[in-house]
Parts: sequence; structure tokens; C-alpha cells
Amino acid sequence: MMKRLYLFAVIVFFSPLPAGAQSADSGQNAIGFQDAARLAVAESTELKAEKAGRALREGVWKLGLRAYLPQVGLTVSEDDRLSKVSADNFLKNYTVSLDQLVWDGGRTSAARALERAELTLLGDTLNRAEEDIVERALAAYRSILIGRKIIAIRESALESLAEQRRILEEELVLGMVTALDAAGGNITYKEAELELALLYLEAEEAEKQFAELLGLERLPGLSESIDVFRTASLPSPGAARQAALSRNPDLIFARHTVLRRQTEAKNASRSWIPSLRASASFTVSGQKYPLTRHSWSLGLTVNFSSPWFSGSAGGSAGWEPPYDRTARVQGSVNPLPDPASGIGARQAELALALERENYSRLLLKTERAAILGIEKIALGERRRITALETLDLTAEKYRLSQLLMELGRITRVELMEARIEYAEKETEAVRAAADLLAAEREMERLLNLKPGTLAGFSG
Repeated sequence: MMKRLYLFAVIVFFSPLPAGAQSADSGQNAIGFQDAARLAVAESTELKAEKAGRALREGVWKLGLRAYLPQVGLTVSEDDRLSKVSADNFLKNYTVSLDQLVWDGGRTSAARALERAELTLLGDTLNRAEEDIVERALAAYRSILIGRKIIAIRESALESLAEQRRILEEELVLGMVTALDAAGGNITYKEAELELALLYLEAEEAEKQFAELLGLERLPGLSESIDVFRTASLPSPGAARQAALSRNPDLIFARHTVLRRQTEAKNASRSWIPSLRASASFTVSGQKYPLTRHSWSLGLTVNFSSPWFSGSAGGSAGWEPPYDRTARVQGSVNPLPDPASGIGARQAELALALERENYSRLLLKTERAAILGIEKIALGERRRITALETLDLTAEKYRLSQLLMELGRITRVELMEARIEYAEKETEAVRAAADLLAAEREMERLLNLKPGTLAGFSG
């Protein structure tokens, strides 16, 4: 059995590739799975634009620190008054004002925390979009590998069928077979030739689309391969479960969503807390330069807002040397400004409860997915082994068909059909190995691993 498996390996891995595949693989700048992922991400203009937009929003958030700093203003005015019955007046004023938020119950910090949470969620969304692009590139990569292997198998089978057809034609000339047998062999060969031609077209189209996805004019060589004899990389259930719960992108996004909802609820619960602002101003004035008069004032204002009433209260005091002093107190109240907004805090609490419930469900789903992913890899491994065993039996059947044909028990057309069946089993073995590779990549994505790194994680 091992001898026949070795012969199959020689057939699969050393059969000639189509011309386009040979020229592509002969280059020195071959790309692997991670190279393909990197190129596909770099080619996505939409993703680059979204990342640039997030970077701008990040800058805006950083500049939002200005909310904690005092607001400084400078006012310059000049009032000219000409009168026929009184003295003319040319009053000039220069005022520097300062307004500082003293306390707002943490609403400013909560608002900034909410913006930070939104930026984090946006980053998670961009990461997931990037992963989708990577998956499309890897799926296209695997598709090309499968197509090339199948083409190599079909080419080898077609060469064998061509030899059998040649022998049939010679036997027809010698009168050893009928014209019907020769026609049957020719039909079998033509069908296999047509199937191979279709495979060539599909492979060419797939390679063009893959090159376009990577932003390349021509597809370079591919350093990865589909090895039907490679055993599966099977991580332990405990390690896979732990890694999935801590690193899974969907869970990370869900955790950040819960944090955002918590921030929203906290912000909504603080909406009624009054804010306290302090103000100061200093003014110099006079009728001509240099200005000789000056004055200053200090003030404190309390603003409050709720669905049931809103308003403000404040006072200020000032001094205009050498004799004048000023003071002012004022307040305003607006009853029932927006009663409907009173349910905002309750809505935020309900949204938080819903996100927590969704997170709990996703937690269980991710745990099950980790176990199911291991089972899927194990099932793919059994399918690969079964495909190789079936291929071994088909190889033995083909060898017996050759003996039966030499003994005259079957026709040469039946031998050709047996050779096609052997090629089909070769194809099934390749597809089983490719499906195993896809199952491993699915586990890598669940564990947030880079392409092709599951073996290192399992080890």
C-alpha cells in the first residue's frame, strides 16, 4: 500500500502543469498565504479610505481635550460720539475674558469615553472588514491550487488515454478490434480532452481574478501547495476554547459594544447633574491712549437641565477702581422643557441589558464553535485518509483491469474508463486535502491567528 501511495505522490506532484502555471511558478518572487493576504488588503481602496477616516476621527477626539481648558476671549471696541450740544465722546474698550468649566458631574469625561468607545468599535469593524478581504484572497489562492492539481491529474490521465487510443487505432488496422470499439475509445478520449480544455479556461479566469484582487498585472508564483499526505493540525480542546474566548474577533467586538452601552447608560444617568462654570474679565478703557481706566469682574454660574425643568442661576461681582463696585445675581427656570427625554436613561439601561444578553449568547456560541471546529478538522482528516485508501483500492483495480484486458476479459475502452475513474479518485483526494486546509483556516480565523499558523499554535 505504501508503495502505491508513493507512486501516487509522484504522479500528483511531478505531473506537468499548464503553460501559464509553469511560467508563474518558475519565478523567484513566489507569494504565500500571508503575502496574498497582505497584497489584497493593500489593494482595497475602500478599506484604506475607511482607515483614513478613522484616523481623522482619532485626531478630532484628541483635540477634544480642549473641553477641559479655559476659553479665553479678547474683545476690542471703539465708540465714537459727536454732539452739537455736549462734549464729544471717544470711548475705547479692551476686554480679556476667561470662562472655565469647574464641574459638570463627569459628563464631559463620559462623552469623551463614549467617543473613544465608538472609535474602538469602528476599529473592530475595520479589522473585520480586513479579515473578509483576507478570506476572499485565501479562498481564491486555494481555488487556484486545487485547479492546478486537478489539471495535472487530468493531463496525466489524458496522456494515458492517448496511448490507449493509439493502440486501438493500430489494432483496428490489424483487424483485432471493431470500428465500434475504436470509435468508443476515441469518444472517451475526446470527452477527457474537452474536460481538460474547460479546466484550462476556468484556471485562467481564476488566476486573472486573483491577480486583480491582489492588484497585480500578472500572477506571480505560488509558494504554497496542497499536500494530500500532510496530517491535520489539531489543537487541544482546552487551548482552542481558551484562545477563542480571549481572541475571537466577534467576541472582542461584542465586549466593546457592551462597554459602549455601559458608557451610554452612565452618561444618560448623569444628564440631570448641574454644571458649574466660573468666569472672569478684565477691561481697560479710556478716551485716548494710553487708556487709564480699568475694571474687573468675577462670576459663577450654575446650569441645570432635566426633562422636567431646566434653567440657570449665577452671580458676578466687580470693581472699577477707585470708587465703583458692582454685583449682579440672575436666574431663570423653564418647566417641562422635554418630558419625552425622561425615558432616555431607561432606554440606555435596556440597550445595555440586551447587549449583555447577546454577549452571553455569543460566548456560548464561540465555545461551541471552537469544539465544533476541532471536530470538523478531525472529520476532514478522516475524509483525507479515506480518500487515500479509496485511491489505493482504485489503483489496484486499475492494475487488475490492465491484466484483464491483456487476458481479453475486458475491452481497451473499459480500461480507458478505469483510468478515468482513477483520475477522479485522485481529484477527490486533492479536494479532501483542500477541504482540510479550509477547515484549518476557519479555526485560525476563530482563534484570530494569521494564515498558516495553526500548526505552531497546535504544537
